[in-house]
Amino acid sequence: MERRNFILNTSLASAGILSVNSVFSNPMKIKKHKFNLNYAPHLGMFKQHAGSDPMDQLRFMLEQGFTAFEDNNMKKRDVEVQNKIGAFILKNNMKMGVFVGHTINWKQPNLASGSKEKRLEFLSEIQSSIEVAKRVNAKWMTVVPGHVDLRLNMGYQTSNVIESLKQASGLLEPHGLKMVLEPLNFRDHPGLFLTKSPQAYEICKAVSSPSCKILFDIYHQQIQEGNLIPNIEACWDEIDYFQIGDNPGRNEPTTGEINYKNIFKYIYNKGFNGIMGMEHGNSSPNKTGEQAVINAYRETDNFLI
Repeated sequence: MERRNFILNTSLASAGILSVNSVFSNPMKIKKHKFNLNYAPHLGMFKQHAGSDPMDQLRFMLEQGFTAFEDNNMKKRDVEVQNKIGAFILKNNMKMGVFVGHTINWKQPNLASGSKEKRLEFLSEIQSSIEVAKRVNAKWMTVVPGHVDLRLNMGYQTSNVIESLKQASGLLEPHGLKMVLEPLNFRDHPGLFLTKSPQAYEICKAVSSPSCKILFDIYHQQIQEGNLIPNIEACWDEIDYFQIGDNPGRNEPTTGEINYKNIFKYIYNKGFNGIMGMEHGNSSPNKTGEQAVINAYRETDNFLI
């Protein structure tokens, strides 16, 4: 699934759809589930239960026990919506996960090319993302360096990417913000520069900034390299964010081949208290499918017994 289509299919067109009266003005009379990790749904994941209003969806997530959420499209939402989301998160002690911090070049090289014009464009977008992060109380933004440059040796491309990320880190560090580099798999996103966790690890070490870390997407890395727990262990000190999706299908845990209960237990035992982004679809439609997602997380999170 193309990330662009994934975002369109699972996120809401924000802004004008906020309603004054919430369909969840009366709290659900159920005991809130206590998760061991900060799993973060995205807007649109529970719209059959909660409706189209982003605030109602956030309330539903909170009522189900989720302590975080993420939204790739946050930067595209109206400032009014961002402010409301930020206030809700702050009031309810939720954590805001990643949003996409810049325009991703899926077909043409940008950061790998060394083009000064493309670098300045990237840095300008990172600068504008700082204000978005402040409004929504976010700490992380996703960065994807874009397509490979087939006319350049990989060493030169890597050097170009590192220099761009060093300059972006200089913008983010004073605000305590982080860009998390996401390696993506060759099947869904052929031709991209950043594909494997060791490559991301090498780049982060070279940038050497607290504002440049790894987003380890378990779905992508199962396809790209497998050997998940050893690879997570090997680059642990540079990982700042995880995303989830089972393979095949890129749906909720328990629908594919990945043993998420063991992976969650490993991450928990490492002392991770960051966010586990639920960047996947629902394997079934309607309310039944949404409930299946909730049940899957309750099942795979039950790793302490």
